Amino acid sequence: MRVDTLTSIKVFRQVVESGTFVSAAERLDLSTAMVSRHLMHLEQRLGVRLLNRNSRALSLTEPGRLYFDRCKTILDDLEATELELGALSSTPRGTLRVMAPTWTAGQRLADLLAEYHRRYPEILVDLSFQDRPVDLVEEGYDLAIRVVAGPDSLPPGLIARPVRPATFYLAASRDYVKRHGIPKSAEDLARHDFVAAGNMESLPLTGPNGKVEIPMRVVLRFRSLAGVANAVAAGIGLAPVPALFFEDPVFKDVLVPVLTEHPLFEATLYLVYVSRKYMPLKIRTFVDFIVESISGIRDPKRITLDE
Repeated sequence: MRVDTLTSIKVFRQVVESGTFVSAAERLDLSTAMVSRHLMHLEQRLGVRLLNRNSRALSLTEPGRLYFDRCKTILDDLEATELELGALSSTPRGTLRVMAPTWTAGQRLADLLAEYHRRYPEILVDLSFQDRPVDLVEEGYDLAIRVVAGPDSLPPGLIARPVRPATFYLAASRDYVKRHGIPKSAEDLARHDFVAAGNMESLPLTGPNGKVEIPMRVVLRFRSLAGVANAVAAGIGLAPVPALFFEDPVFKDVLVPVLTEHPLFEATLYLVYVSRKYMPLKIRTFVDFIVESISGIRDPKRITLDE
């Protein structure tokens, strides 16, 4: 099989930036053997060794460092040119790599993506879910969905488009409140069971007199908010969840917001992307679509079982 030199250069750059053949292979969706073949192709073509390899680490040779610096500049210039031309295109197309928090991986997002695909069928959304901050440039993402207290919590040098408040409220299932009643005050929470996200031990309630910490009687822990919401829907106990969950088709008729006069966490949902002079249409259309689709969703109001 013929090996393309430009692809080999891109593979070489990814190997250097990732630190291992395995990591580069995962990010490029190639086999480790194919990554190795691309490196061998470059070294044979140039007649020099680019990398020192052993079982534990990789390091650039002197020629390899010079070649890497030049290749990085060339690839960056090529990408900028492609972005400029793409921005002039009248049809949004291409692959859009997006990173989002794990708790957004629900039916609501799937429905939004289905509608986005109907509008822009030539854009392939490649969506990953992580609860950690990502370096968009280093890790090759076009855009990230982040929920933070404010823009100061985001890395500098990025564009952060605020979409909507991402307030967390206390939730219960309708079955649970039928069995145990709806808490009418913060003091009522002492007799209720809780599902905790991570290592949570108390609830930071906000009320007329400021913030108070309410101890939680934890009966189950999850390391993801999606797991917490499913456990609450199963009637195990109360838990804080993002307001967006109450509009998710999976939870809309199951979860009941309680004590909405006491919001738990005040944050904002942002769409974060790299500041570039020529924004590709695939990014622009996605940002505009998400803002249009979810910015108008209202936070839940306190309801009763009769509603």
